[in-house]
Amino acid sequence: MALLREIEDNSIDAIFADPPYFLSNGGISVQSGKQVCVDKGDWDKGGTPEYIYEFNRNWLSLCRSKLKDDGTIWISGTHHNIHVVMRCLQELGYKVLNTITWQKTDPPPNLSCKYFNFSTELIIWARKHEKKTHKFNYETMKQLNGGTQMTDVWRIPAVSSWEKKQGKHPTQKPLRLLYRIVLASTHKGDTILDPFCGSGTTGIAANLLGRKFIGIEQETQFCDLALRRRAEIDDAEERKNLYEKMRENPQESTVLVNHMRELDRIIAMQTGITYLRAGDSRGSLLVKPGFEKLGYICLHTFGDKPELFKLAKSGFQIWTPAALQGLGFSAENAPYYAVLRFDPSKPIMYDQQIDLHQRKYTTVAHIEPLSTFIGID
Repeated sequence: MALLREIEDNSIDAIFADPPYFLSNGGISVQSGKQVCVDKGDWDKGGTPEYIYEFNRNWLSLCRSKLKDDGTIWISGTHHNIHVVMRCLQELGYKVLNTITWQKTDPPPNLSCKYFNFSTELIIWARKHEKKTHKFNYETMKQLNGGTQMTDVWRIPAVSSWEKKQGKHPTQKPLRLLYRIVLASTHKGDTILDPFCGSGTTGIAANLLGRKFIGIEQETQFCDLALRRRAEIDDAEERKNLYEKMRENPQESTVLVNHMRELDRIIAMQTGITYLRAGDSRGSLLVKPGFEKLGYICLHTFGDKPELFKLAKSGFQIWTPAALQGLGFSAENAPYYAVLRFDPSKPIMYDQQIDLHQRKYTTVAHIEPLSTFIGID
């Protein structure tokens, strides 16, 4: 609370807060196949309902004064605390925008067998004012969702082992979750605040995406962990690895980066058809990782003049060379070709340039996540 008061009023573009859930009361769970106690620390032990209410109201009031007029706040929780948070937000004059359901793709089992499995957490998204607008990168979220509106249910894995190399935090949030939150509600150069900083995941996402970060954390061991993670991304190779991991998402659409000779590209733009060799087996194309989520194609000629298009429909057809040659294509090096249809009249603007002159892009078709092309700025 003391450090929050020192931050300049109306200076913060967005806040992510992972406050105590107040659930450390002797329960048990499963971790790495072993039974463990869910107690996180004294800071997470439940108090009286009056104490929990006053605690949440106080920090949320301070946070509101720090937000810019178009700023937003994200607060994570479960039924242990989220309903009190919602009440406080409404009392303090925030406008609740969404309640995101984070559905974990790999939740631990419920050992008591007396409840449904706990596989979700809730994240409330609210803006500072009832009637003043807020930042929302709608088109970016839409494109990352395959061209359709992103829903308020997000399927994202829990924290992975690659996020714990510098140490563990008992309530660490996945970098992929913070990546989406940062992209949705901030612009490059914005300042993000996390008043319950923990292991610094919000700061790592902010730094990797070109945002500024302020974190507050009362436990020295977690401050040290956050600083180790921050130092880790000073290494260019490690920064690149984390950046690529952060952008991965089980549901994200993928892009077929397909080299086409100039004459073939001209015909492709006339017919809305692109193709690639399928090999000797009709099913061999399916082994390409990410092909099952294919939603876009990027056509280029030896790395030049790249253009991004949305596929007209999912899936593909297998054609013979003769069928493609009948349309004027120069298909001649394989017994079968995978044919995909796209809308050549609607090229998609993208803001992240990739070097398509690399050999991997100019020799065979390559699968990339859609976020390789869009959303980073």
